Amino acid sequence: MPDRDEIRRVPVGRRGPARHEMPAVDEAALTAARAADRVVAAVEERGVTRWIRYFEAMPDHLRDDDPNGLRQVTRRARAAYGPKDSIRDVIPEDVTETFLDAIDRLIKQLNRRDVGAA
Repeated sequence: MPDRDEIRRVPVGRRGPARHEMPAVDEAALTAARAADRVVAAVEERGVTRWIRYFEAMPDHLRDDDPNGLRQVTRRARAAYGPKDSIRDVIPEDVTETFLDAIDRLIKQLNRRDVGAA
């Protein structure tokens, strides 16, 4: 029987290739993380606690999560653009739209990955 240290550990729930094996997804996620940093800075500048809590962990997740985790982050990011309660009402358009465009590009890359085109 192999020693415990010899057993290769695979993260639970991981399916498919690692993120670094998908450069298009990784690049899109890092671009979205930089845009999310701008969103966090904008809501902190305005002192809007609710939105600070909502967005503060998002840049790190965009930088570090696997593709399945990225899918969850993109859903959360898009939910901030609701019809009645939107981040658009709080921070400048150039920040919100840049972030939304980056999230949409990431979703596109994740969709391509899911159908095997990435």
